Amino acid sequence: MNLEELNSALVTLIEKKQVLHDMKYDDARYDDVEEELHDLEDDFNEEYGAYLEAALDKVHTDLNSDTDVLLPTAYLPSSIGGTPSPKEGVWVDSEKYPGKEARITLVPNPTRIVLTVGKAVQQELWKASK
Repeated sequence: MNLEELNSALVTLIEKKQVLHDMKYDDARYDDVEEELHDLEDDFNEEYGAYLEAALDKVHTDLNSDTDVLLPTAYLPSSIGGTPSPKEGVWVDSEKYPGKEARITLVPNPTRIVLTVGKAVQQELWKASK
């Protein structure tokens, strides 16, 4: 696994997602950018899906979560900078945080999976390695 290529692909995908998010629906380029994003997502899931799904499955198991593991692109934040907000990523049911809204997000620089529980908890659960 080339970690630099994985991180670069993740950054490109999130940047394209941000571009689309910043556009208005009536922008003449919206449909083209949306199609580009879907193509990037498909390529990303094809290239890195098995590797990242295995990591996500382990994270779900470690959290004692019954929540289904989704495609890696479902876990992306809305932007590159900073830490994920408590509303980004995928909601997971976790016995470790009963009654709390826990979310898992796949973030770059370096590629890792972060757990966010409200505003109080943010924890790295996994980091890409060879």
